[in-house]
Amino acid sequence: MAGLSTQPAVANIKTLADFEPANKPKRNKYAFACAILASLTSILLGYDIGVMSGAIIYIQKDLKISDVQAEIVTGILNLYCLVGSCAAGRTSDWIGRRYTIIVAGAIFFVGALLMGFATNYAFLMVGRFVAGIGVGFALMIAPVYTAEVSPASSRGFLTSFPEVFINGGILLGYVSNYAFSKLRTDLGWRLMLGVGAIPSVFLAVGVLAMPESPRWLVMQGRLGEAKKVLDKTSDTIEEAELRLSDIKQAAGIPQDCTDDVVQIQKQSHGEGVWKELLLYPTPAVRHVLICGIGIHFFQQASGIDAVVLYSPRIFEKVGITSSDQKLLATVAVGFVKTIFILVATFLLDRIGRRPLLLSSIIGMVASLTTLGFSLTVISHSDKKVTWAIGLCITMVLAYVAMFSIGMGPITWVYSSEIFPLRLRAQGASIGVAVNRVTSGVISMSFISLYNAISIGGVFFLFAGISTAATLFFYTCYPETQGKTLEEMEGLFGKFIGWRKEARKLEEMKKKTKDVNGDDGTSNGQIQLGNTVTM
Repeated sequence: MAGLSTQPAVANIKTLADFEPANKPKRNKYAFACAILASLTSILLGYDIGVMSGAIIYIQKDLKISDVQAEIVTGILNLYCLVGSCAAGRTSDWIGRRYTIIVAGAIFFVGALLMGFATNYAFLMVGRFVAGIGVGFALMIAPVYTAEVSPASSRGFLTSFPEVFINGGILLGYVSNYAFSKLRTDLGWRLMLGVGAIPSVFLAVGVLAMPESPRWLVMQGRLGEAKKVLDKTSDTIEEAELRLSDIKQAAGIPQDCTDDVVQIQKQSHGEGVWKELLLYPTPAVRHVLICGIGIHFFQQASGIDAVVLYSPRIFEKVGITSSDQKLLATVAVGFVKTIFILVATFLLDRIGRRPLLLSSIIGMVASLTTLGFSLTVISHSDKKVTWAIGLCITMVLAYVAMFSIGMGPITWVYSSEIFPLRLRAQGASIGVAVNRVTSGVISMSFISLYNAISIGGVFFLFAGISTAATLFFYTCYPETQGKTLEEMEGLFGKFIGWRKEARKLEEMKKKTKDVNGDDGTSNGQIQLGNTVTM
């Protein structure tokens, strides 16, 4: 990986930082609306996670299935996501990000109906398979589209929306559990699952109002359309021009090309990308890939889906036996999770990715350790230990809060913005695949695992994994706040040596500012300056 450009700072040359006005502009409402519409796809996964936590109680009663069958049908959707997430990268390069979102909603719609009308365990598994493909598409495309349409000033805020809607979907699933729990057993769980088809209908309608990703348009040679989208989604016209210049350079289009439509050398929609990612990666690509895979792995290996999916069982271990009380307690989990993810969205572009991520994972280690301790005390006591019960419930809520303040949203923000344009769709699909496989393994083995090593032991295990994640993030993950998507290529390639490259980047920006003046006024040309080629 070549280092950062070392061209001397020259008067009349601008970088992205020079376009930041003294008073920070209001968030771009058009980009905000696009991010919301794209992120609605994430409700599909969130709803399924939330609703299955309660529906499985009634499915077990109605279909007379074992604990092993219950954990398999609960977690198998995460493995089925692999099919969707692997197909979504190529599909989005082929038909565009926008229509891939429609495909995701349509597939999930069919899956939700199949689950709702399931008459036996095998039929239910077929519905889970179809819905899983739709969820895989949705998980991959939402953060990629949002990152590509968002201005750098609010990319963290907007790209965190998928995680916000996952949490909103989880809360809706919990509420659905409680609402339909009063119905006949064989009817209640079918309605819980079947109602999930409704969000996908709104999604398909909403996508019609969205523009296509400007980066995808440039890759298709449709520069005129891309410029129109960038003008609408950027904070200033100058920023729109800089973003277009960045993308053109990454796509290999001459900077002086001003045609609305240009001929792009086709690469068979991804041919060669997998080789560059997996077989012959440069040091920078290898660093990016490890970071992308690592953050997705640790997000799920820390046990979040186990807590969300099996919170009724955790509360049952604590001593809450009433179905109504267990479902209400899970609603509280969903409420706390949603509140803290909303807080996180406003902090991402103010505090930065790295401080939030490290604070979050350290808090998760503390809450998981305390949760494991309190559950161990409860399971080894013959009497009701009130303080341990209270501590256990508090730590479950603290854990989901700490996860949502950083680890939850930053996983999607970080992994969607670090991959170079030519590798972004496939790189994101690999991250989603790792995310879902890890989640599937955890959720399909949680019951068997706590039967083997005790429920307290499981959370000590999750705490140990989170400790390893803390060291990994601290060592290998550079800050990406405020960097253009193409500019970030210069931060990767040296693993633990990224801090030196970051300092060089900041010094270069400072020198350019000093030359142009503090007011940033200059009538010179726009230059990419800090962008490098891998």
